[in-house]
Amino acid sequence: MTFPSDTISIVLAGGVGSRLSPLTQERAKPAVPFGGQYRIIDFTLSNCLHSGLRQVLVLTQYKSQSMQTHLRDGWSIFNPAFGEYITAVPPQMRTGDSWYCGTADAIYQNLYLLERSGAKNVVILSGDHIYRMDYSEMLRQHESTSADATVGCLEVGLRDAQSFGVMSVDQGDRICEFQEKPLHPRSIPGKPNRALASMGIYVFSIELLRRELVADHNDPNSSHDFGKDLLPRLIHTNRVFGYRFHDPCEDSAQPYWRDVGTIDAYYRANMELLKSPAPLDLYCKHWPIRKCDSPAPPARIGVDSFGKPAEVTDCIVCNGAVISGGTVERSILSSRVSIASGAVVEDAVLFDGVEVGEGAQVRNCIIDKDVRIPPGKTVGVNPVIDAERFTVSENGVVVIPKGYKFAPVRKQTLTPSQPRTLIRLQSRVAVGVR
Repeated sequence: MTFPSDTISIVLAGGVGSRLSPLTQERAKPAVPFGGQYRIIDFTLSNCLHSGLRQVLVLTQYKSQSMQTHLRDGWSIFNPAFGEYITAVPPQMRTGDSWYCGTADAIYQNLYLLERSGAKNVVILSGDHIYRMDYSEMLRQHESTSADATVGCLEVGLRDAQSFGVMSVDQGDRICEFQEKPLHPRSIPGKPNRALASMGIYVFSIELLRRELVADHNDPNSSHDFGKDLLPRLIHTNRVFGYRFHDPCEDSAQPYWRDVGTIDAYYRANMELLKSPAPLDLYCKHWPIRKCDSPAPPARIGVDSFGKPAEVTDCIVCNGAVISGGTVERSILSSRVSIASGAVVEDAVLFDGVEVGEGAQVRNCIIDKDVRIPPGKTVGVNPVIDAERFTVSENGVVVIPKGYKFAPVRKQTLTPSQPRTLIRLQSRVAVGVR
């Protein structure tokens, strides 16, 4: 087996991510920050790096500038002289006059890149999930089973399976049935409350993929989606196998994989990082998650102007953060976050450059980049007031969008009669009248 040199990878990273709004108002879903110092896509790209996959195309579309900037600044690590690259590919309308219309169509529009790569296999990945996976092991199974296609899969609860493609396999893990988001998912034999779900990770031989994508493109009834259209058809005509997902750092029956497609799921996944032990170990030495390292000084935790020390408990504090007094509990502080004297921050995710002023209270919230919480303001304390000005999730998580400006405190203006009233009051006070 000669992979990874005979394998090209495609990362689908153009999703709108409307359920993550307002975090996706100015960026694509895979470019949303996660865990204080990462972007969501960093987990998939790190998997490629550790799996030896050095030819990677990142298909961008929706608000792609943030993604392209991140790839340039954080992932210009491969040497093109040796045929290695991570390249952003926006829609080019080479096959028509439309943008990408489904996962299969996105790859169809870039078939020419696959064909000229000279690769034998293609690994198709999603850029918006949090997990660790060695794709080279999936490629080995693909080769050893002489599969035409291999689908990454994991066990999920039967109720959760309604949001996935669900498959049934034989004793050799060959897929014999595939249902896309079924109302009544088929359970795993012997596990009545579990189902085998697709991770949206595929290995194809390029020749088979080319043939199937062309046929799908010419089908007027197709929605051009792998789960809805291609896979259900392929399992009846080709050798399609499931690959059982496991974490290369953890020997667990339930390896860590999270879809962070909603505000509540995203918030919950961030908060899980603060558990002891955390279900996802970011400190795994042989599988580090690469990130874009911006120049920032070390984090500093000190006392306020009155000499009162900061109180910090169960937190992730990134480079450049400064906590000058105040209380911070169960929170993630990204780079350049500033916490002032008397401030209280609890159960919060603060993005780069957030400032929390003196005496402000911030609870149960996500605050996007470069937001300044004025002194004495509260967020996540009064749900009625929060709902009037911010997005609030089903579980009550308050989200403040990037660069939000709080209205300045209005100064009271005096009517023509008010100055005389004030003068009379001042005179009464001066002569001791109460």
